[in-house]
Amino acid sequence: MEQTTIRKGTSRIVRSIVVALVVTTLAGCATSQGSDPQPSADEIHRDLLVLDAHMDTAINFGRECWDFSEAHPLESEIAQVDLGRMAAGNLDGGFFVIFTSQGPLTAEGYRAALEHARQRSDTIDRELAKFPEMVGLATTAAEAEALNAQGKLIAFKSIENSYPIGDDLSLMREFYEAGVRMAGPVHGGTNQLADSSTDDVRWNGLSPLGKEWVGEMNRLGIIIDASHSSDAVLDQMLALSKAPIILSHSSPRSAYDHPRNIDDNRIRAIAAKGGAVCMSSIFLSELDLSGERGELFDRYDSIAQMSPAEQRELSRRWRALDATQPLWGSSFDQYVEALLHLIDVAGVDHVCFGTDWDGGGGIDGLMDITDLPAVTARLIDAGYSREDIAKMTSGNVLRILRAVEAMRER
Repeated sequence: MEQTTIRKGTSRIVRSIVVALVVTTLAGCATSQGSDPQPSADEIHRDLLVLDAHMDTAINFGRECWDFSEAHPLESEIAQVDLGRMAAGNLDGGFFVIFTSQGPLTAEGYRAALEHARQRSDTIDRELAKFPEMVGLATTAAEAEALNAQGKLIAFKSIENSYPIGDDLSLMREFYEAGVRMAGPVHGGTNQLADSSTDDVRWNGLSPLGKEWVGEMNRLGIIIDASHSSDAVLDQMLALSKAPIILSHSSPRSAYDHPRNIDDNRIRAIAAKGGAVCMSSIFLSELDLSGERGELFDRYDSIAQMSPAEQRELSRRWRALDATQPLWGSSFDQYVEALLHLIDVAGVDHVCFGTDWDGGGGIDGLMDITDLPAVTARLIDAGYSREDIAKMTSGNVLRILRAVEAMRER
């Protein structure tokens, strides 16, 4: 598609910020004189428009002495995404998540959740506003392409868990007007809208309010995200939604049999309705949150309230555990195998990427966004063309966003 073949521009300001990083970190990947004139995988990757459908990076916004515009070294930093590493050519943007953990289905619970979600949305806005020459908020596919053409990075906003709206669907309009363009009904616990894939069944799919929520999403022009939803919820969404839907960060169940993953028949059903599955790095194995790892995982949620010294110590301990107790037991080869299976089942027009950066995603070989060119290299090795890869790195997400925009207009 046309929008996926735009060559990345790089503004003078962005170039000045990242030139030293590019020289030092990519020099070892440069092609020597007299070698094959074909572009390297790194060069092809930097030439693509690359979006990720699910980034929990906002958890880091507001950290004292932490600069979102810098390129932080993974070896000593828990955050996997920042503008410095994005601008180096590895990731052009994606959906920054307004995440709310599941609480009680009471008026008090809804009030607290709504306050949290509003604050998280405002936090994203404030952080982006600090660096207007580097990144901009996009609310349409056309705005994303315009930012890319200007050499700027792209930030969309999404909601993970619509629990904060309580029983008031009109609140979805408030979040739409705040820039949200993707939302899922549920997270790890069943709520007032839907059954979670990892909790007890209450509604046998969507609740009556959840079915109304689907219609409201279509009416407003917000992409429906089915990640974390139970199989029955996904089936009902496909039947009810007049627009294509996305799974923003899910893996094939064939790779690892877990309810958070999606089976081949449902992959085909999503594709048949024009939607897409965004390949994640999570649940390709069991999640290990035992002992110290679980303690640190729980503390990460409050990193923005920690002193710089506490942040450094959390990052140090987290990275030390990567060598002795990985969060996931899967390998990069297993990830690629699962990705190729997903492409084979869905087709290149219905695959995207949502690695779950800063929300538990990342495996050895794909631990932060600087590793993304390795994924492109594997796709090239598997025989996929630049055009095919461009659909998966951004074209399919922007196509679905356009379809949802058109639904709103109708």
